[in-house]
Amino acid sequence: MSDLSSTIFGKIIAGQLPAAKIYEDENFLVILDKFPSSLGHCLILPKTPARNIFDLDEGTAQALYPLAKRIANAVKTATNADGIHILQNNEAAAWQTVFYFHIHIIPRHENDGVQLGKSTAGISEEQSAKIAVAIRRELG
Repeated sequence: MSDLSSTIFGKIIAGQLPAAKIYEDENFLVILDKFPSSLGHCLILPKTPARNIFDLDEGTAQALYPLAKRIANAVKTATNADGIHILQNNEAAAWQTVFYFHIHIIPRHENDGVQLGKSTAGISEEQSAKIAVAIRRELG
């Protein structure tokens, strides 16, 4: 396994790069995606590095879905979404582009035209900042 601390997510977790933080505890960091598919698109990053699901330790794996459910509920309410995509890619053939394990939480609205894997143009920094506040509020 390569040095995962040198990936963009490793640098964000280490505080070397900025990110719009939604949630953080001793095991995970949740941020807004810098290139979102829709407004409120979040990423769940484990603080224990893993390239993908094949390298993920069991304890981290067991803690992921309770957190994903909590984040999904907050994102759905904060964005008034009709549904949520929970997406996780493993290796290039499955669209993994950053080789540090992460889960996408993507709010969806009926007929929103979102194409997974493509950033949605037109989401401003101001819109992102406002939705980050709304999601954090929903998390309590």
